[in-house]
Amino acid sequence: MGSITDLITTLGKNARIAAKTLRGATTQAKNNALINIANQIDSNRVAILAANAQDLSHGKDNGLDEALLDRLMLDDARLDGIIESLNQIASLPDPIGEITDLKFRPSGIQVGKMRVPLGVMGIIYESRPNVTIDAAA
Repeated sequence: MGSITDLITTLGKNARIAAKTLRGATTQAKNNALINIANQIDSNRVAILAANAQDLSHGKDNGLDEALLDRLMLDDARLDGIIESLNQIASLPDPIGEITDLKFRPSGIQVGKMRVPLGVMGIIYESRPNVTIDAAA
């Protein structure tokens, strides 16, 4: 098995490839994706909670402390929060393409700031499944 560095490098490269496709996605397509993810989480709730129970069991067996296990734990309320978060994000205005601080220069040209997709970024976090959804959305 490769190193964690190799894994992260591969994931980053794959994410950059996907980002090229996603940056051209329409607002409707992005919102539909968020809503579909929320629906899939809801539809697969039993399987997600069962997998999380296994994660918690492995964590206990490996000596994780209670605070860490609590952060890792999913239940119906936390899944509902994740689903609600996705639906709220889908309902927000899409900032991509928005131009702010538009000004005219003495030469007559217009200068402003345009919001563009970030691209790919890595996030380090510990045992909070909802962070994955929040960061991706």
